Amino acid sequence: MLGELLADIQELVTCESPSTDLAAVAASADVVARVGARRLGVAPERIVLDGRTHLRWRFGDGLARVLLLGHHDTVWPLGSLVTHPFGVAGGVLRGPGCFDMKAGVAMAFHAVATLPDRAGITLLITGDEEIGSPSSRELIQAEAVGCVAALVLEASADGGALKTERKGVSLYRVRAHGLAAHAGLEPERGINAAVELAHQILVVNEIGDPALGTTVTPTLLSAGTSTNTVPAAGEFAVDVRARTVAEQERVDKAMHALVPRLEGARLEVTGGANRPPLEAASSASLFAHASTLAAELGLPALTSASVGGGSDGNFTAGMGVATLDGLGAVGGGAHADDEHVIISELAGRTALVRALVGDLLAGRTNPAAVSGRRRP
Repeated sequence: MLGELLADIQELVTCESPSTDLAAVAASADVVARVGARRLGVAPERIVLDGRTHLRWRFGDGLARVLLLGHHDTVWPLGSLVTHPFGVAGGVLRGPGCFDMKAGVAMAFHAVATLPDRAGITLLITGDEEIGSPSSRELIQAEAVGCVAALVLEASADGGALKTERKGVSLYRVRAHGLAAHAGLEPERGINAAVELAHQILVVNEIGDPALGTTVTPTLLSAGTSTNTVPAAGEFAVDVRARTVAEQERVDKAMHALVPRLEGARLEVTGGANRPPLEAASSASLFAHASTLAAELGLPALTSASVGGGSDGNFTAGMGVATLDGLGAVGGGAHADDEHVIISELAGRTALVRALVGDLLAGRTNPAAVSGRRRP
């Protein structure tokens, strides 16, 4: 079983799939579909939205009870396998995207494949999670309607911890409009957009609330067209992370309340919430049941973690669906040179996912069930 799982992970990792390359994501979807069909005995539906390829397996004709979520796109550019080749050595598996999260995709296939009755399961593997799920968000939310739980096969937190809380993500752009002038001859006739942005960056940098875990971070910055011209326009991006919807809303009001500091300058603020928070209450009952199952399976006691990064589980939690994240591979180095998976943890974590899905389907745990609809 472990040998087959490792072979499947290798097949997925060795097909590169940077989110921004639509052809690469489509080619990866072919590989994911092939591996999944081999394990599950049925081909997925291929869903292409805005050129991005997603895959969906639905089992049974009634209400969906459990949604399994994963993604096959990665942050690694084409050619990364040359510098970061797939490899297995010393009990560790390496390769671009192995931890985040192609090992989790393979684990989902193996967990579902061994269930005697799959009716009520939807398995959705998307192709744009790493860029904020712009085309798959509505698809994810539609599949989550009526489910008693969403299980996210994203990589674990440090030490194998499940992710029981994720901050919500908001993204903004602040654009300043000024007036160009010659920087040497008559700078006083211009309205310097770069200076306006400098004022705004200082204001935005103070909107966060460290005590509540809210971070508001100015990031990418640009202004002007040449070194001898007063910049007529410029902009900076803002990354916001917040634990609660109330904090997201507070920050949104503050961002849209920004006012120009230079006479004659004009501001344009765009953007807003990208992902709602996955609050701790969304995962509490699922984590408790998973902990009981881990003990029954003879696995180490589960731990939990609150993390700043978002995932597609934020969307399901935001709908009121009980959501447990970080059920995928144990390892580390996501998005980094040291990306790796600990092989000895794969079988146990896959068995945990299988047991948790089985109990949810059988009604042995029913966390925060919501009213749903039948599939069209």
